[in-house]
Amino acid sequence: MVDINELQTFEHDVLVIGAGGAGLRAAIQCAALGLDTGVVSKSLLGKAHTVMAEGGMAAALRNVDKRDNWKVHFRDTMRGGKFLNNWRMAQLHAQQAPDRVRELEDWGAVFDRTPDGLINQRNFGGHRYPRLAHTGDRTGLELIRTLQDHGVHQGFATHMECKIVGLLKDGDRIAGALGLWREHGRFVLFKAKAVIMGTGGGGRCWRVTSNSWEYSGDGATLAYDAGAELMDMEFTQFHPTGMVWPPSVSGVLVTEGVRGEGGILLNNKGERFMFNYIPERFAPETADTKEEAARWLEGDKNARRPPELLTRDVVARAIRSEVQAGRGSPHGGAFLDIANQRPAEYIKKKLPSMYHQFKELAEVDITKDPMEVGPTLHYFMGGIRVDADSQMSKVPGLFACGEASAGMHGANRLGGNSLSDLIVFGKLSGDGAADYIKTLEAPPQVNEDEVKALVKHCTDILNREEGPNPFVVHEEIQEIMGEGAGIVRQGDELSTAIEKLHQLRPRIDSVKAHSASQFNAGWHEALDLHSLVTTGEAVARSALLREESRGGHTRLDFEGEREEWSKYNIVVSKQPDGTMLARKEERPDPPEELAKIAHAKIEDLEAGNV
Repeated sequence: MVDINELQTFEHDVLVIGAGGAGLRAAIQCAALGLDTGVVSKSLLGKAHTVMAEGGMAAALRNVDKRDNWKVHFRDTMRGGKFLNNWRMAQLHAQQAPDRVRELEDWGAVFDRTPDGLINQRNFGGHRYPRLAHTGDRTGLELIRTLQDHGVHQGFATHMECKIVGLLKDGDRIAGALGLWREHGRFVLFKAKAVIMGTGGGGRCWRVTSNSWEYSGDGATLAYDAGAELMDMEFTQFHPTGMVWPPSVSGVLVTEGVRGEGGILLNNKGERFMFNYIPERFAPETADTKEEAARWLEGDKNARRPPELLTRDVVARAIRSEVQAGRGSPHGGAFLDIANQRPAEYIKKKLPSMYHQFKELAEVDITKDPMEVGPTLHYFMGGIRVDADSQMSKVPGLFACGEASAGMHGANRLGGNSLSDLIVFGKLSGDGAADYIKTLEAPPQVNEDEVKALVKHCTDILNREEGPNPFVVHEEIQEIMGEGAGIVRQGDELSTAIEKLHQLRPRIDSVKAHSASQFNAGWHEALDLHSLVTTGEAVARSALLREESRGGHTRLDFEGEREEWSKYNIVVSKQPDGTMLARKEERPDPPEELAKIAHAKIEDLEAGNV
């Protein structure tokens, strides 16, 4: 039996779990406020999905189009999220994003520039104006570099290649976390007054995903097990353009920046098919979109928003429909062509990562030939339910930001809103943690029995004589989610997926890895399975309950948005008996002023009349 006094132990005021853009920005804020801060990363520092947000970060800087402002950005975000966003979070994001981007510039971020020397901004899906501040197609990488370079001077501690296996509590409040060093398999105890979750999503529940091995839903599951609520888990974003060939790189992201710089989607007949999939719901914006699209057909490449830049859910479903109709590319996708739209040097300058990615991984020169692309699971709109201003969950002392939290993006995230989301709510979660700690009369105490139970649970996997192969079980989870909770869903298939996931739990509880604790990939895979199945079940249960199609959630048996469902979020919680409950929860009425902005005519917002 483990002796808690013999465990390697670190004590911090705040423990940040996750070292992507959200986690690093939170850590920087905590350290700036004088808090002893530790950052834990499952992989190496900087190995985060923030770098995959290549196209840019959305902020109404007004550097390219003076008509832009925070109200238009807020309106775009609410409409992109199908009005299911947390109104306050969308407001804070739109208002604060410009300051956070300029702050990055002050910290040394290198952005592309306009002829006047201002931060350049490009078009992106769902945004009315050129709004994405960018560094070629490597914006996320530049964001991480800047935060790391700035953060290293803030004095916070980093704990790399450490998997958190459980959160620790003192009564109802957070007291720290138990981790496991991936290198040698020893346990490590983190005592903390507050924990900030910045762990990203759970894309590895699906086989075709842009997410790398770390993204197994750890943050959502750790919070759920600790008593926090999850929300909007049915809304999973399938990015329209991931690589489809060769199989070894299936799902690797192809930035929306390709379409933002003029790339067009074609089927195997050479038809620019997105003209056939323009939604009819939002007039007069629909007419505006069609008018703009017609200008592109006439060769006007200054048109504001071509149909390829409709929201991601629309484009992803359009590509899937073309493939199902027999008009797909040879390997089951669509063609994305920029070679015939822009000069070769322009492409190499604006999209250097994409140029090298296709050259090296697919032997395709995108300055000469089209790319083959198809939908890939990319992002979770849902996550840990938090308070909009403080970012604290239902559990006192447990905060979340970035993709790990819910509310900001509603039913569908607009491209570019992820990077500005990270820096806005990363900062706010740091502020929230600092405010919470000030209220503590005494530091929380770690429960020794809780630590011992976690250690035993983890090491039992190494001590069994036999059991299922964890890698095989992971593949079974991916197969279940792909068949039952993919880009389109049906009630009977979702019910089957839930039942199959439930049947997998006893197998997960009995998996076996070889007994060596050092560099044991099988053990690490086995430890991820609980997060994967819990995240998958939360998605499937939420998707079954929402009987409509909205944003990133499409039900073939309930087509189209239904007005009554705009009044509800789906909230997931853990019951006392350990079972999962998904329930409808009525949304509060929006603040009157914000509702006016979201439903206003664009001319009135541009003129400052609202």
